[in-house]
Amino acid sequence: MTSIISFGILLAFALVVFCVIKWWNVRNVGVTPVHLFTFIAILFTSGLDVGLIMFPLAWDFPLYADTAAEPAYGFTNPLALEFGFWGFLIWGFYFLTTFYFCVIEPRVKFFEIPLVKWINNIVIIGTCAFTGALFLIYLPYYATFMGDGETVIPAFYVITFLVILFAAFSSTDIKYVRILSVGSTVLFLALILGMWAYSGMGLGAFGDTASNIGGYFANIHKFVLPLTDYHEFYLFWWFAWSIMIGQFTSRFVGGLRTWQVLAALLIFPSIPLGVWFSVLYYYHLNSIETTLLINVSMVAVGIIFVVNSFDSLIRLYTDNLNLTAKRFGTIPYVLGNAVVLFVLTLAFQSQWLQIQWIGTAVIGIYVACLAYIVVFKRGEVMSITASPEENTLDFDKIKAAH
Repeated sequence: MTSIISFGILLAFALVVFCVIKWWNVRNVGVTPVHLFTFIAILFTSGLDVGLIMFPLAWDFPLYADTAAEPAYGFTNPLALEFGFWGFLIWGFYFLTTFYFCVIEPRVKFFEIPLVKWINNIVIIGTCAFTGALFLIYLPYYATFMGDGETVIPAFYVITFLVILFAAFSSTDIKYVRILSVGSTVLFLALILGMWAYSGMGLGAFGDTASNIGGYFANIHKFVLPLTDYHEFYLFWWFAWSIMIGQFTSRFVGGLRTWQVLAALLIFPSIPLGVWFSVLYYYHLNSIETTLLINVSMVAVGIIFVVNSFDSLIRLYTDNLNLTAKRFGTIPYVLGNAVVLFVLTLAFQSQWLQIQWIGTAVIGIYVACLAYIVVFKRGEVMSITASPEENTLDFDKIKAAH
C-alpha cells in the first residue's frame, strides 16, 4: 500500500505545480459563488471532521512523543508532527480538486461518465461512513460522563445514528449547509478560546508552544511521503476526501485567481489548525486534565463537525445520483440516507471496510481522469483561459448588483 499512496501523492503534487503554472491568473468562479469567509468556512468544516477534535489529546501526541516505539518521529516535536499530518501542504490535494471541478471538469465531463459517477459516489458514501465510525470509536474517550472512557456503549450507537439522521435532514436544503458551516467555525473558535483561557497559558506561553510548529516547516520535505504506517493511514484518509471535497466546495469559489485559491487553501485553514493544536499541546505537555465542561464542549463541537461533513457529502452524492428529497420526499430521503450510512458506519467500526481501500480507489480515479484528458480532451483543456462562461457571467451580474 505504501507504493500506491506514494505514487498518488507525487502525481497529485506534480499536477498542482502544473495547474498553478499553466493557469496562474485564471479567475475561478463556481456555480454558486460566495464571499471568501463563507467559502473558507465551508471548506474548513467540510474538509475536516471529528478526528480534528478527538485525535490529538487521546491518541496522537502520546504516540508521537514515544520515539522509542516510533523512532521515525524523532526528527521533530509532536506538535510539528500533528500540524504536518493535518495542515498546510496536504491541503494542496483540495486545491487540485477544487480547481479541477471549478475550471476543467465543466469542459471534460469525466465525472458524468456513468461508471465513473457510480464509483465516485460509492467513494463518497464510504467516506461518509468512515467519518461516522471514527466518531463512534473515539466518543468514549471524551464522553467519559456516559461510560468508562473506553467502551462503546449502546448509548453511543444511538447518538451516532441521531447525528447521521440530523445531517441527512440538514442536507435537504443548501442553506442549512451554509449556516452550519459558518456556525461551527464560530463555535470551534469559541472552543479554542475557552480551552486557552482554562489552561492559563497566557500569550507568552502560547507563543512558546506554537513556535514548535516551526519544526514542520524546517522538515516539510519529510512529510511528503509516508513516515510510518500511521502517517500512511492519514494520507489515504486525505486522498479519500480529496475528490468529493473539491467537487462540493468548487461550487462556492467566488472569483479568486488560481494562485489565490492555492494560497487560501494552504494558509487560511492552517491558521486555526495551528492555534488549536498549540493549545492542545500545552495541555499535553503540562498534563492538564480536561473538565466535564471541556469534554462536553469538545463532544458538542465534534458532533457539529460530523454533521457538517455528513450533510455536505450527502447533499453531493444525492444530487449526483438524483436521489434527492424533492424526488422521494423528505422523510424517505432522510431515513434512507441515515439507515444506509449507519450500517456502513458499523462496517467501518468492525474494520470490515478500511479507508485505505477508498483512498486507493481515489488514486485510480485520478489516473483514469488524467488518461482520459490526455487521450480525448487534451487540446480542449490546454486551451482553457477562464472558468465556464455561464458561471462568470452570473458572478459578474451578482457583483454589479451589489
